[in-house]
Amino acid sequence: MDRLTEMEAFAMVIDQGGFTDAAKRMGISKSAVSKHVSSLEARLGARLINRTTRRVSPTEIGLAYYDRARRVLNDAGEADALVTAMQSGPSGLLRISVATDFGVNHLGPVLNDFLMQFPDVSVNMELSNRYVELISEGFDLAVRIGETHDTSLRSRKLTETTKRMIASPAYFQKFGRPQKIDDLNTHKLLHYSGQASDAVWNVTAPSGERRQVRTSGWLSVNDGHSLLNACIAGLGIAYLPSFLYAEAMEQGLVEDAIPDLPANTQAIYAVSPQGRFTQPKVRAFVDFLVQTFSGKVPVDG
Repeated sequence: MDRLTEMEAFAMVIDQGGFTDAAKRMGISKSAVSKHVSSLEARLGARLINRTTRRVSPTEIGLAYYDRARRVLNDAGEADALVTAMQSGPSGLLRISVATDFGVNHLGPVLNDFLMQFPDVSVNMELSNRYVELISEGFDLAVRIGETHDTSLRSRKLTETTKRMIASPAYFQKFGRPQKIDDLNTHKLLHYSGQASDAVWNVTAPSGERRQVRTSGWLSVNDGHSLLNACIAGLGIAYLPSFLYAEAMEQGLVEDAIPDLPANTQAIYAVSPQGRFTQPKVRAFVDFLVQTFSGKVPVDG
């Protein structure tokens, strides 16, 4: 008999708690299910199921075998689904996690174009600056800013942005302009409040030395656009990515706080679980992001 069919019959008996219900689920006779299970036990030389007139239960060996058998059957089912998916177009629900500022300012406005191109795909987008666990939290994809070091993820670079310290002309008129990194200690610094690490700025000195600046000021908030508005209002200096400040800088609403400092360049990536089959909906979305953002997001203000 077919080994996989024997395994499926055994697992179905355990799942359904009996031969009758297992036969109904498999669409075969009760005697056929019993024959498959008996053949499996004979081949393995072990009793896998305790049979009584009232109930069916796995033996200790049967329970251990069931755990492995169920994994094999699930993998086989996924393999079948993989082939089906490879022959079909992008479809189904796509769950994505996106850094809030990038999602609001750049990804959200172009989602309509993607959905028009792929009408069989629906998108559930979570805007969050927290580091989500893609597999355990059920996400297909995440868009992240900065280098990715997680080897369990497949990453594809979308574009680059830069971070600079900015403030309004009104702020500089009132508090003066810092000339070097150490001068920041006497200024009003605005920062993200999402994580403890957000209260520390990693900046590069003209010499190339990496420096850390601990921030303190009148405002901390977990939204980059709110920090930009605070800068424009003259509340302090913020350290923001260019895709947030570029337009405001072009309009003269904010200026580079220390122009002599090198900009901190950051890559923006689409990441998805490594080692998994890339579903058509995921592949289509990543290709769309690359086409949409490659060279189009401001790399500097």
